[in-house]
Amino acid sequence: MLAALACLAGFAIVQVTTGSAKPLPAPVIRHSQRLGAVAWPADGESAADISGVGLVPGPGATRPVPIASVAKVMTAYVILRDHPLAAGASGPLITVRPQEAAAYASQARNGDSLVPVAAGETINERHALEALLLPSADNVAWILARWDAGSEAAFVARMNTTARQLGMTATTYTDPSGLAASTTSTAADQVRLGMAAMHVPALAAIAAMPTAVVPVAGVVRNTNTLLGQDRIAGLKTGSTQAAGGCVVIAAWRQAGARKILIVAATFGQPGTAETILPNALQAGHRLLLALDRALGHSRR
Repeated sequence: MLAALACLAGFAIVQVTTGSAKPLPAPVIRHSQRLGAVAWPADGESAADISGVGLVPGPGATRPVPIASVAKVMTAYVILRDHPLAAGASGPLITVRPQEAAAYASQARNGDSLVPVAAGETINERHALEALLLPSADNVAWILARWDAGSEAAFVARMNTTARQLGMTATTYTDPSGLAASTTSTAADQVRLGMAAMHVPALAAIAAMPTAVVPVAGVVRNTNTLLGQDRIAGLKTGSTQAAGGCVVIAAWRQAGARKILIVAATFGQPGTAETILPNALQAGHRLLLALDRALGHSRR
């Protein structure tokens, strides 16, 4: 009965209240040397990276801002760099410590994004990454950080070192979950990371999953409800009061015999607690379609 209750409680915690996206304001038209005119979201900060084209900066592309759970892309990237997963492999087991399980109740009262965990429970690396990237579980981000580096502080140092190696010069990670407003980055830096992340097969495969089944929590759902639309295959959402609504979208396109990857980010989308994430998803989707149109004109 306790296990069942835990699963039910977890199901309630990991669901995202999507609300209704408000009509977006008219986009901002900016001209790119490689693409021509691109319609960018009027609010917040945006950028894109397109294979064969490179970085396409939008409004505020290099302004550091809180990025909420988009930070978990770097968490997953570092974990998979340190502990690579072959196709179909589950990876090593991670044991949940008693203090990590005991913290669940207070974390839930704080309104954190969570999946339920049990003391002594073992969860394999793949399931942990599914809990991290789909329902955006903050507590799994902290567990993974401890497992990988011995402490959260040591793991955050690895995140920042990796950011510098990828050329993300305006990014500062202070926690592996993105819950802290002091974790900041730019849209330009995050699309650079998104491009690298989508070339890690295990990360790309997990980010493309609409749902997964993980221990204790049961069925978890991806907060990126755009998956499958217009060949969208990832990547990560985030929302907090400090960050607003945030999304990084990845989509593949076919150009003759060549596959093109588009990674687009838009941060700081306004709204209420119930609408900032739908607003970000709507803005990100519209940006992807605008980049599609610009890319088509450029090829012609």
